[in-house]
Amino acid sequence: MRIAIPALGLIAATPAAAANLTVTVDIPKLDVAEYHKPYVAIWVEKPDGAVAANLAVWYDTRLKEKEGEKWLKDIRQWWRRVGRELTFPVDGVSGPTRAPGVQTLDYAAGAAPLGDLAPGVYTLVVEAAREVGGRELVKIDFTWPAAAKAEAKGASELGAVTLEVK
Repeated sequence: MRIAIPALGLIAATPAAAANLTVTVDIPKLDVAEYHKPYVAIWVEKPDGAVAANLAVWYDTRLKEKEGEKWLKDIRQWWRRVGRELTFPVDGVSGPTRAPGVQTLDYAAGAAPLGDLAPGVYTLVVEAAREVGGRELVKIDFTWPAAAKAEAKGASELGAVTLEVK
């Protein structure tokens, strides 16, 4: 599924070094017999689909012998674009799966993992895959570093996803 929402409330651009990116992801609690926390990847894409920055990868980090890493390939779009080329854990990017509820991530320009993102048009991508569950992909287009706020909503594995550039 692709949901693209143009940046709302566009304000004059600020220098990239002063910009911040806040991403909130609502992980819904599903009423199913066997619930597993989803594996989630969050990244920024360039207009050509190339990955500009990996922001977060949540997976089961507690399994013995890094067993959780073998299921990362179920986050299919992210895995095909960049995941299979990474060595885990990725410092500042990978971490444990998250419980249902709203998860907030803040990133500063010039600092890892966002780094020195060049001014331009990008897409925030959030992909979730859950064992004994489904998969979902939500996308939000944005212009960096123009101040804006946009939201998209998943249909099953993801709730509201909000992107704020300030």
